[in-house]
Amino acid sequence: MKGSTLSKQEFTIEDLKRILLEGAGADEGVDLNGDILDTDFEELGYESLALLETGGRIEREYGIALDDDVFTDNHTPRALIEAINASLRALVEA
Repeated sequence: MKGSTLSKQEFTIEDLKRILLEGAGADEGVDLNGDILDTDFEELGYESLALLETGGRIEREYGIALDDDVFTDNHTPRALIEAINASLRALVEA
């Protein structure tokens, strides 16, 4: 049962791109469809306020609570996705 719940709640790069676009849009000249996993959020045009809005959307959609430092400590989509999935796993295992 836990495994099926986890697979349903895995957070992916597609989820992140969708939520970023819904919450903050995208800067002109930024291609979120490119290889952005290791690109710093600031280079992608997302500053702390946009990331906090993104965090609120993730929390509501996935039913998890994320500390603000999740966004200040994880500067790339890859790092943020890993941190969010760790939070989701902790929720499932609780």
